Amino acid sequence: MTDIHSCAQLIAYIQQIGFLPLLNSGIWGFAAEDVVADDCRYVILPDGGWDWPMWKWKGPAVTEGGFIYGKFFNKKAGFITREWWSDFCNYRRSLHPEPEEGTIEDSILNILRENGSLITRELRAACGFTGPKMRSKFDGYVTRLQMACRIVTEDFVYPRDRHNHEYGWGWSLLTTPEQLYGKESCQCERTPEESYERLLNHFRIIVPQASESQIKQLIG
Repeated sequence: MTDIHSCAQLIAYIQQIGFLPLLNSGIWGFAAEDVVADDCRYVILPDGGWDWPMWKWKGPAVTEGGFIYGKFFNKKAGFITREWWSDFCNYRRSLHPEPEEGTIEDSILNILRENGSLITRELRAACGFTGPKMRSKFDGYVTRLQMACRIVTEDFVYPRDRHNHEYGWGWSLLTTPEQLYGKESCQCERTPEESYERLLNHFRIIVPQASESQIKQLIG
């Protein structure tokens, strides 16, 4: 089992295998939390606070590693390298076409395109989801758009205390992949079926411990 001790090592590992969920993927060994060293995992401190080095590496992995990050794997978040993104996007978008004009999903995408990027709560407010119990409903729309490769995370934004220190879990800064890396990043010379076969063969190599049904669930 890989024993990763730093963000740089995590970036190198993702670059090597192409795909990596952040947390439990349902396949042991195929998640960042499975491959980092014990001292990089979540721990509660004596003063009641917490430390989680791996969690703090998410942002640098996206911005420095140049990975695409979002809820791509069974509605769970993870990383995809630029090398593999075009095939993954090609296949996923064939399953989830561009939202119809006038739908909530279409409105969400248009607001993101107009603003460039917004943290989740700003996007939610801009879309009018401000009432009680609207947060989870809105998050459901955003998750579906991430699964469709229409929305990705550009970075993570953290609140700061009076000493200007970052704290908390952070907020996702959302955007579209076209805005982040250009339209060409989402274009692929292969058919969706060809992309699917390429993905299937690659996942068989990087997660040999997974069953065919587990692999197909991750891809589609």
